[in-house]
Amino acid sequence: MKDIENEQAKDKPAGSQSLFRGLQLIEILSNYPNGCPLAHLSELAELNKSTVHRLLQGLQSCGYVTAAPAAGSYRLTTKFISVGQKSLSSLNIIHVAAPHLEALNLATGETVNFSSREDDHAILIYKLEPTTGMLRTRAYIGQHMPLHCSAMGKIYMAYGHPDYVPAYWESHREQIQPLTRNTIVDLKHMNQELARIREQGLAMDREENELGVSCLAVPVFDIHNRVTYAVSISLSTAKLGVIGEDALLKPLKDTAVAISGELGLKVG
Repeated sequence: MKDIENEQAKDKPAGSQSLFRGLQLIEILSNYPNGCPLAHLSELAELNKSTVHRLLQGLQSCGYVTAAPAAGSYRLTTKFISVGQKSLSSLNIIHVAAPHLEALNLATGETVNFSSREDDHAILIYKLEPTTGMLRTRAYIGQHMPLHCSAMGKIYMAYGHPDYVPAYWESHREQIQPLTRNTIVDLKHMNQELARIREQGLAMDREENELGVSCLAVPVFDIHNRVTYAVSISLSTAKLGVIGEDALLKPLKDTAVAISGELGLKVG
């Protein structure tokens, strides 16, 4: 045990060993909401019991750890909720997502879009033009996109409250018109489409908004497992027919998973 502790210490900056060990205990305790016994915590951290007890006392004095109902067990306090919320609120989503979106853009060579939801629209908040493809879509940053005829919009509908879709359909009767021959304007058809999206984790715009342009979109989840953003790839329908959906699906989903992880969703 001492050898393990000495080896771990070599990899830490001088004077920060207790800090790293304390953070290690916090990460372990986060997996035990009802409390973790001191002996088991010591085994998981690969530290002796006296060291773990000393660190727990320090964390307890600061209000981050408290005794659990079971004798000799400890758990995290709700103070972490406050700290976590402040951390999440300080995130600049573009700074967080941009490196992942840029990597997707380079990997596929196609247009990459990133949106958030605002009421009954998807708002394009980031866009990267294709690096190899020739197609330039009409979409622009700040654009409000209708939910029913855009891939990212359908993502928000699919993962929203079940009562939302019929209410949206009723309140947007005048706007739900065939922009192309592929636009979905029937509620029953849309419900079937949304069920497929939830099953596959993928939404598609099959020239429903603009002829000659197809789009694949996937959800981005936050720490509460809510779909707060969506990421998509746009390209010509002809090119999609040549390369196939599968060539784009894995890098697209990997990007969404990575951004979701940055937002606090536990993945893997």
